[in-house]
Amino acid sequence: MIEPGRGWQALELGELWRYRELLFFFVWRDIKVRYKQTELGVLWAVIEPLMTTGVFAVLFGLLLGRGNEPGVRGVPYAVSTFCAMLPWYLFAESTVRASDSLLEGRNMLTKVYFPRILLPLAAVLTGLVDFAIGLVALVAMMICFGVVPTGTVMALPVFILLAVAASLAVGLWLSALSAVYRDFRYVQPFLIRVGLFVSPVLFASSRLAERMQAAVPGWSDALTALYAVNPMVAVIEGFRWSLLGVEWPGWLLVAPSLGMTVSLLVGGLYFFRRMEQTIADVI
Repeated sequence: MIEPGRGWQALELGELWRYRELLFFFVWRDIKVRYKQTELGVLWAVIEPLMTTGVFAVLFGLLLGRGNEPGVRGVPYAVSTFCAMLPWYLFAESTVRASDSLLEGRNMLTKVYFPRILLPLAAVLTGLVDFAIGLVALVAMMICFGVVPTGTVMALPVFILLAVAASLAVGLWLSALSAVYRDFRYVQPFLIRVGLFVSPVLFASSRLAERMQAAVPGWSDALTALYAVNPMVAVIEGFRWSLLGVEWPGWLLVAPSLGMTVSLLVGGLYFFRRMEQTIADVI
């Protein structure tokens, strides 16, 4: 008889290694289901962020004038925005799939034991396939616009890992909460839409810092640090720094964002482990 533990349980992350083949199966299954019976297949991974980038590039170009868009200075706005779209869509799509993973796998959860964390983890790892395809499109765009990366491109894997950690951190919280409280399934799309506009996707953090410095000179650093609590700030600006060779965003932006990601991930792991004891009974 399989019974849940009591109290706060140890994370037992070693189980992930013992069940690594099952994790691979979940990832492969999600990839096949995602593109099954689609005519364009993996191209959908590029079409949506590319069209979104095009819409905002045209919109800001008409409203503010060509060259006055709120992107990174010295970099074409389309390249700056699409470079930010890739980690954002990795985060957004992975978070949505992870938050729904327990509900979609309810039949397995109630019949057999396996580490429940495999479901949201597989959903996040599946997003790396779309990200890799989008990265190829970004390289092609950089070639077309004449943007040449520098040696900072070697740091890109670090920020990819940070994007995966942020996706998993938020996905763990939302997946456990959505399994017990179905209201979170309706809150989740709203949070993603708001997150797009409060993250430095359509604008550069340097432009925002300049505006805050002009508006509230004495509080600009404090407001910048508060804004950087968003886990995706360090990821997006890190992507621009490593791929486009722009100026390092500074630890005032990176440190709060990194600290929030680590806090959400560690807290999410323990919270998910705690909720795991009752998920199969209420799902």
